[in-house]
Formats: sequence, C-alpha cells, structure tokens
Amino acid sequence: MTPAELSRTVRRAVCRAVEDDALPGPVPERVTIERPRPGGRGDYASNIALQLAGPAGRPPREVAEIVRANILLSATTSPATSVTTSPATSESGSAAASSTGPSTGAAPRTSPGIDRIEITGPGFLNFTLARDTRAELVRTILRAGPRYGHGDALAGTAVTFAPSDEPRAALWTGTVVELLRSQGAAAEIVPGAGERLRPLPAPAGDDPFARLGPDAARWGLLRPAAHDRPYTGAELLVQRESNPLFRVRYAYARTRALARNAAELGITPDPAPDPAPDPAPASDPAPAPARGGNSDGTPEATGHDSATALLLTALGDHPAVLEAAARLRAPDRLARHLEHTADAFLRFQETCRPLPLGDEKPSAAHRSRLALADAAGAVLAGGLSLLGIDAPAYL
Repeated sequence: MTPAELSRTVRRAVCRAVEDDALPGPVPERVTIERPRPGGRGDYASNIALQLAGPAGRPPREVAEIVRANILLSATTSPATSVTTSPATSESGSAAASSTGPSTGAAPRTSPGIDRIEITGPGFLNFTLARDTRAELVRTILRAGPRYGHGDALAGTAVTFAPSDEPRAALWTGTVVELLRSQGAAAEIVPGAGERLRPLPAPAGDDPFARLGPDAARWGLLRPAAHDRPYTGAELLVQRESNPLFRVRYAYARTRALARNAAELGITPDPAPDPAPDPAPASDPAPAPARGGNSDGTPEATGHDSATALLLTALGDHPAVLEAAARLRAPDRLARHLEHTADAFLRFQETCRPLPLGDEKPSAAHRSRLALADAAGAVLAGGLSLLGIDAPAYL
C-alpha cells in the first residue's frame, strides 16, 4: 500500500462517517499522509482527526476513533489486525506522537494492507502496513521499473509554459514539463503562453554546463528550491559522500553492483518479506536478553527492521513526491527525495547485508533484500531520468 492508496482509504472512511452523520461535512479533498516523526510508531501517520475536530465540535481523539472505526468497516477477508489506543498524554504536535503507557483495545479486522492502526497523543492516526503489503510494494516497483510513480493523477489537465532564455528558468521549465507528463498531464512549452516559471537565476555570464558538465550542472540548478540560489561550485564534482549528487548516483551504482554480484552467485531476487534479521555470527558473544519492548508487548524495532522500514517508506513515498513536484512546479522536491532514498538505501545495505558473506549460504533473507535493492535502483534511476541526469551502472 502506497501513501496515496492509504490517503484514499482514510478519505473513504471520512466520507462514510459524513454520510452516516457521524461527522459533519465537508470532506477534505485530500488526506495528508506522512512518515511518523521521531518518537512515533508505525509506517505512516495522519493528523486528519485534528483537522476535523474543530468543525465537528468534538475532541480529536473521539474523531480519530470514528475514522478508525470506519476504516475497519471496509474489512472483508483481511487478517486480524491489532488496533490500539495510546493514552492522551502527549504534548507533541507531530503526526506520530509516541505511546506513553500500556495500549488497550481489541483486534478487529481492518482494511487490506494495514496491519495495525493506533491512535496516539491528542488524536494522531498511526498506521503499520502488513508485511505482505511491503512485499507487494517491491513487486509493484519491479514491474513498473523506472516508470514507478508515473500515473494519471493529472490526466485531462493541459498546461502550457512560456519559454525562457535564462538558463535556469529554461531548465526548470523543461523539467516541470516532464514531471507533469509523468502524471498524465498534457504539458508543453509554447511561445506566448501565459504561465512563466521564474526561479532565481544563475549568475550572469557563467555557463555551468560547460564548466561542470551536464549532470552536475542540472543538479546544481534543480536541487535548490526556486527561491534559493543555484549551486554552481566545484563541490558538485567531488566524488565524496559530502556531495549529495555523488551519493545519489553512487547509491544507484551500488544497486547495480549488488545485482551483478548476485547473478554471479546464482541468487535470484525474491520480493517475499525478509523473514528475520541476520543471526549474530558464532564468534560473536551472545546478545544480552531483551529488557523491554514497546508498551503493547511487541519487541522494539532492531537496526535491521529500522533500516528496512526507512527504505520501504522512501520507496512508497515516491509516487506522491512525483505528483507534488508536478503540481507545485518544484523539481527540487524530487531531487531532495532522491537524496533521502539514496541515504536510506546506503544505510540498508550496510545494516542488512543483501549478499552472503564467506561460506554463508544464500537464504530467503538475501533474496528478499536483493529485490528491495533492485526496487531502490529503479526509483533512483527513474527519478534521475526525470531530472535529465545519467544514472551510472558503474561509479
């Protein structure tokens, strides 16, 4: 389940509550889904109950209970799901305030793809996706390849932009056209058109394409927001982790290297859920017994779980990022998302070991992680392509 699908699920629940007079209208056009903030729980979170509480004249947690109940009504044949409510003791305004005490509640069925729904803090809805849904996300990405995230959200929309002679504005406009087309819009650059994009221009008299090369120049002009000065320094050419462009391209190259090495070892990627973290090597001392866990009795997330979840979340966010970048005429949003995805992948590959080491035999865990690495590569390649930047298989 992608953030866009989860947003539609929550919005349908709100529509149902309004139709049943459990909540007053109007129904928001869109429901915002975001990653949990630090201290939060689950894969995604929404503050929709806080938005609806004022018009409804009811406490946000009560509204959250209504929305959650209507999500549960959509259940048909999905597995039993844990649904909990955390005490309303959080002062946080984030969309994923953490639980501060024992959780309570039954475990009714919920919408397919959602494993857990929690109400935390003053009324935030927190969602944990089912493990098979995470595997399906990887399958979806691998089927679509670099076109993952392209869709028809803007189908039927026609947009024309006026051309520009200023280098950054010309590049910005052309990139926005590609983003709009990726979402189904009919977009083109037409002399005399009414809409003109005006990002802060590049320094006069400087030709970053000749000085830096096409890839670094495009990144330097597109990565900063339209109101920020473009990057035109030589640091864009530095082959180090301090250079975001290098990290993004290096992360993609690493996904290709893993695929080549896996093929040499005869390991076929499989999107099935990663069954478990790697066991500690026999030479390592036995780990100390766990001294706790989450307030609902589930164990705390391991570094393996955290790294995998971070990467899956970044990949799942990609369609929404593309749509937002197109709607807002903001290719910088895509560039920042590629940085985040690359960082998540690099952390994942260091933490989760996609390939066996030494005499270790290939396992289902390795096949699952290799599929996730392939999915990350598809997202990075597709995003760089929309920015007009090469994705190198070797770096």
